[in-house]
Amino acid sequence: MKTTGKILFLILPLILFLSCEKKSSKKIITERIRYDVPVKSPMEGTAWWVENIEGSKREIFVKSIINAALKGDIQAYDTDNKAITKEKIKFLFSHSDSVYTVSPNPPYNDTMMVVKKEIHQEEITMVRFLEEWYMDEKTLEFDKKILGIAPVRNNYDEHGAFRGLEVLFWVYFDKEYPAKLQLGTEK
Repeated sequence: MKTTGKILFLILPLILFLSCEKKSSKKIITERIRYDVPVKSPMEGTAWWVENIEGSKREIFVKSIINAALKGDIQAYDTDNKAITKEKIKFLFSHSDSVYTVSPNPPYNDTMMVVKKEIHQEEITMVRFLEEWYMDEKTLEFDKKILGIAPVRNNYDEHGAFRGLEVLFWVYFDKEYPAKLQLGTEK
């Protein structure tokens, strides 16, 4: 009987504590919100806080995402949410193309040129987040769940004209999430 009393003495405060635990009244605001966060300012000499992440931490952050995808430690997805291999990621960051052109000099034969294309970590100017947001209507307290993250770079043509932003790949933290997406709605 003494043992039962000791057990009840230990368990009763735990039961009371758990029953008094404050229930969260946060409701989902959106199942999906996507936005870009600049991580590197296009203007040289800008203060680090304008870039949102201090330089050395930014480098670690971006490098961690890229290296994990390059090593295959995490599954990466293309912009159509199809799984891609680490070899595809490696190709994305460095590959060579053969280009045939007509020689400008007689005898005007076709000339093959090998063009090496590389993307360097320093070119990553933004990170695109995909999140779920929750809010407590009374306290306006927010919680976010990061569903995915994508490194983004500025894309320029061969003449240096800005084409637009280029999402390199996606990494999802909710393993079921890519299957939940409707193809063509998330890019």
